[in-house]
Amino acid sequence: MHPTSQNHAHPLGFLIAFGTGGLLALMVQFNGALAHHGNSLFSSWTAHATGTVAALLFLLVLPRRRASVEPRPPAPLWAYLGGLSGAATVVLSSMAVNSPAGLPGTLALGLAGQLVFGLVADGWGLFGLPKRRITYRDFAALALVLAGSLLILLAGKAAS
Repeated sequence: MHPTSQNHAHPLGFLIAFGTGGLLALMVQFNGALAHHGNSLFSSWTAHATGTVAALLFLLVLPRRRASVEPRPPAPLWAYLGGLSGAATVVLSSMAVNSPAGLPGTLALGLAGQLVFGLVADGWGLFGLPKRRITYRDFAALALVLAGSLLILLAGKAAS
């Protein structure tokens, strides 16, 4: 991964990230419905088979870029573990969305988990990330997300 300048963030990048969050919510809901009618492993297999078909269709439809003349170094071995974490995410989120946490609680706690991991990865420079000093603002943002997650979970229990 290449570090990008945060001083020159393009608004399209923010929109894409926001849209990705919406797609993630849809994915969790769809996979949860599959798990409800089958089980979490069925949900994961179905999601990954569908994703494989979609990727193959994208390869057929999208224009191909010319290969770079410059040789690229091979990807580090840990980069190939994305499929494992993706499969675990589908299985575990399919289970969580069918729990009392529901979709909002699953997404809120998932976001909190992503923030915690992101702070740890940034602070220690894991997986090729540049080391970044974690600030009080980072912890404040994490506290707000955790507080919001708690509100979602408690409000969901109060409504039931």
